[in-house]
Amino acid sequence: MSDPLPPITRRTALRAGLTAGAALAITTPTVASAARRSPLLRTGGKTVAIFGGGMAGLSAAHELAERGYQVTVYEPAYLGGKARSLGVAGTAAGGRQDLPGEHGFRFFPGCYRNVPDTMSRIPFPGNPNGVLDNLVRVEGTIAGFQDLPPIFLPVELGGLRQLTPEVLQNNLIGTLGFVPELPAHELAFFAKQMLVWFTSSTERRFGQWEYVTWEQIMRAEGKSPAYRKYLVNALTRITVAAKPQTSSARTIGTIGEALVLAGSGVVPEFSGGVDRILNRPTNAAWIDPWVEHLRALGVRFVLGQGASALHLRGGRIASVTVTGTASASTVTADHYVCAMPVERAAPLLSGAILDADPRLDGIRRLHTDWMVGIQYFLRRPTEIPEGHIAALGSPWALTALRQAPMWVGDFAATYGDGSVVECLSVDISDWDTPGIRYGRTAKECTAQEIATEVWAQLQAWLNTGTGWLREEDIHSWHLDPGITWSGGAIHNATPLLVNTVGSYDNRPDAHCAIPNLFFGGDHVRSHIDLATMEGANESGRAVANAILDAADDPAPRAPILPLVSLPVFDAAKAIDADRFRAGLPHLLDG
Repeated sequence: MSDPLPPITRRTALRAGLTAGAALAITTPTVASAARRSPLLRTGGKTVAIFGGGMAGLSAAHELAERGYQVTVYEPAYLGGKARSLGVAGTAAGGRQDLPGEHGFRFFPGCYRNVPDTMSRIPFPGNPNGVLDNLVRVEGTIAGFQDLPPIFLPVELGGLRQLTPEVLQNNLIGTLGFVPELPAHELAFFAKQMLVWFTSSTERRFGQWEYVTWEQIMRAEGKSPAYRKYLVNALTRITVAAKPQTSSARTIGTIGEALVLAGSGVVPEFSGGVDRILNRPTNAAWIDPWVEHLRALGVRFVLGQGASALHLRGGRIASVTVTGTASASTVTADHYVCAMPVERAAPLLSGAILDADPRLDGIRRLHTDWMVGIQYFLRRPTEIPEGHIAALGSPWALTALRQAPMWVGDFAATYGDGSVVECLSVDISDWDTPGIRYGRTAKECTAQEIATEVWAQLQAWLNTGTGWLREEDIHSWHLDPGITWSGGAIHNATPLLVNTVGSYDNRPDAHCAIPNLFFGGDHVRSHIDLATMEGANESGRAVANAILDAADDPAPRAPILPLVSLPVFDAAKAIDADRFRAGLPHLLDG
């Protein structure tokens, strides 16, 4: 049973005002110089040690190197982090490359603004806009339902000249009308609740919706199985890998609004559409050229080494101990950036660090979940239409992508032993629900059982009337190597941050009370408010700007590009802000 929505009190209204103000202050404009800071907060110097070579660390290194800083990146595993790709070792033959494996396929919605800006500044042979030109626009998606024929759907609304509240509701109803066994009045209710979100004020978003779940704001209790299974649960799991029963409604609403606006075609800043993917493996299309470009800018990379201890002296970080493949050593710099995933950053927060900035203790209260990829290498094409594939309502919340048809070159001639013509890349977003083949969760299965179960679910959701997926076509499969087994237990080296109810309060900013310590990562506060490449990239830009501030550096700040909202909703938001401050519910939320 869903919990009732919390009452709006003077305390929540005040808290919302403070939090919303802080959220709006995330935006850092491009300016010629920075405001002067207190002498106690100035650090000076241009040497920067970045611990973590994922999206946040590389983004911070990029911005700082362009401004003349001496940057060293320490990374214990893989440059690119969860955005990387890797070859499946030992699968190459006849001069070809290893078969391509990835943590999961990359997804670049048009609401991303910071990542594309960075990509446009990474040179790539033959591309006028750098690696940005390696993105391919996706026109449609396949929606699969258990034991029903799959449906091909366009991912963009198209033909809209404006997006008014009425147009928004009508288009949502029209777009989601394919959901089977969904009562019409419940579909209309869902569209109305989305309008509630679009017209909610910043104060209500941070003061009320942050503290309720998406399931609660969508009033799932008492609705039909189709409403709960597809509209509330499945759409949430496949788009953001989050559980609507625990995730902050503000987080889900933020990305939901951005995706709708990207698909509407009425926001110039979201010109990339809803869905884009890379036209080759991620490292080849993006990460490797990026690292090469950063090296050309003077960035130094130290692989196989990661931070294991921060040493505080005189209110500042004096040094950092790094350990890894070589013996432990000590790193000193003017500025230190903790750009590691939240589960690796939290153990570094010793008592002395928390005494210097107690707010950092919130990092240890953040939660992670699992979203991991598996690839099936096939001897025959599946004939599934190009685009993302969503197995709606599948126990393991599966989404997939046929990579070969949208990649440049001849797949069989480029990868493996020449017999593989297609790679079906699948993301597993739910590791805690029993499957249909073994009746166990993914965490209770072996690697072979995971591969068998995922294929069984894909067949049950996609094969009715199509015969797209044939077991005899499987050449081999590859599960992300971050999943390992030891001592009878399963482990995941690359979990994903999930924004639970109220978790915004625990997320750090790029800067903290320790003047030469900075934080980057998808757990750092950002406009997109979701564990994404975009959020991590934005945090890297915020880190660079905070270092420029700390150094009193007049260099232009890195632009931080926020999400876009439409002015047509401003009047309704103003009314809602007044109602929220008066302790009243949203006008439409009855």
